[in-house]
Amino acid sequence: MSDARERKAALRTRLLRTRRDLTAAERAAAATALSQTVRGLPELAAPGPVAAYVSIGAEPGTRELIDTLRNAGTRVLLPVLLPDNDLDWAAYDGPDALHRTGRGLFEPTGERLGPQAVTTARAILLPGLAVDARGVRLGRGGGSYDRVLGRLREAAVDPLLMVLLYAHEVVERVPQEPHDHLVDLAVTPEGVHRFTR
Repeated sequence: MSDARERKAALRTRLLRTRRDLTAAERAAAATALSQTVRGLPELAAPGPVAAYVSIGAEPGTRELIDTLRNAGTRVLLPVLLPDNDLDWAAYDGPDALHRTGRGLFEPTGERLGPQAVTTARAILLPGLAVDARGVRLGRGGGSYDRVLGRLREAAVDPLLMVLLYAHEVVERVPQEPHDHLVDLAVTPEGVHRFTR
């Protein structure tokens, strides 16, 4: 394992432990603040789909946000995890059109649109555990979103890339590897951090 991978693994362990220690009330308050902040982003005022995900466990909450976007008329695309850890996509048709998978994820039940569907999104909400001052995102390490970001590059599209985090997850430095992509902004319950890619 490379030095950067080892440092990423240690950082993931520490951040996941801190997330697990958050109370349900702290997570709920953060989800509401995140939804309100994201709704007010001028970058999301343009028309077009937004790719997001349904948060699970102690992840910063996205359910209120995806419902708000959908209710405002935005087409929200949600991922469907494929057996090889790549992502297919389907439109979000509301909370009743989600099912829980064997891996504990919540996925849309609608028509599958194919892995390329994400290239139509004007903004993509990426899951993450941390981001640094350069916009380097620390993901969970499964590689699914590295494939998504590679697909965007191959399609020559440049949607807004953002990650929702708790305030303490905006860190000084995330170990960077050659395949890592930079994000445009991070949203925490306390505000927005913008980066230059």
